[in-house]
Amino acid sequence: MNFQKVKTQSINVEGTEFYYRKLGENNSGIPVIFLNHLAATMDNCDPRIMDGLATQHQIICFDNRGVGATKGTTPRTVAEMAKDAMAFIHALGYSKVDLVGFSLGGFVSQEILLQEPQLVRKAIIAGTGPAGGEGIKRVTAITYMDIFRGLLTFRDAKFYLFFNQNSIGKKAAKEFLSRLKERTENRDKSISVRSFQRQLKAIHAWGCQAPQDLSVIKQPVLVANGDNDRMVPSSNTVELKNRIPNSEIIVYKDAGHGGIFQYHEGFVKSALKFLNK
Repeated sequence: MNFQKVKTQSINVEGTEFYYRKLGENNSGIPVIFLNHLAATMDNCDPRIMDGLATQHQIICFDNRGVGATKGTTPRTVAEMAKDAMAFIHALGYSKVDLVGFSLGGFVSQEILLQEPQLVRKAIIAGTGPAGGEGIKRVTAITYMDIFRGLLTFRDAKFYLFFNQNSIGKKAAKEFLSRLKERTENRDKSISVRSFQRQLKAIHAWGCQAPQDLSVIKQPVLVANGDNDRMVPSSNTVELKNRIPNSEIIVYKDAGHGGIFQYHEGFVKSALKFLNK
């Protein structure tokens, strides 16, 4: 079974049906929970990363409240998104998980580490930054600008948002966007405009928030990014490495916000090595 074919399941979380996909065998008893980016549904998970991690771990992605197939109203704060994610994890019956969070999912991962540290064994956070981090409050403006560019050029905004606009970046963007179309049946519902706007409000609030004390995070954390992230400036990745005591860093050369998608093979190897050691 691969991610493009895996069935969508649902579970009732405090009165709301949360939709999720689960791939791989849970031999260790500790699954990997994948926390996704702005506007992302389950169909926006890179199948190469999901399949790669599932060779050695069970990996679960899900639609947070108000996103994709999951009903309810999308929270307007990262802290509330984290509460929903923790409630989802508990509803599945897990008391210990690993986290992989990309972009907005990396913000949510930090909140989970701070709110319920005993729930997390290890975390991988990519294309992300700390509360109050440099340039994060500009995400809304950059996102709308690149949505407009996408409309003008008949392209997905992620072509511009996630990748450098040189030949290497454009090739990686095309390959990534074509991978996202590999699932042909039982595709997820797109995010609504209202939910998208609420997520943007949560990101803006995160960018304006006072810095948090990340020195209390004791778990091993791997931080990764491209060296030229326009959405969440790459300096934030270095700051996370400096502020989280037991952390490691990977910076991908000549890559933007979607560095882990551009270098998906290397990222999967690094992620598996980190999770397994």
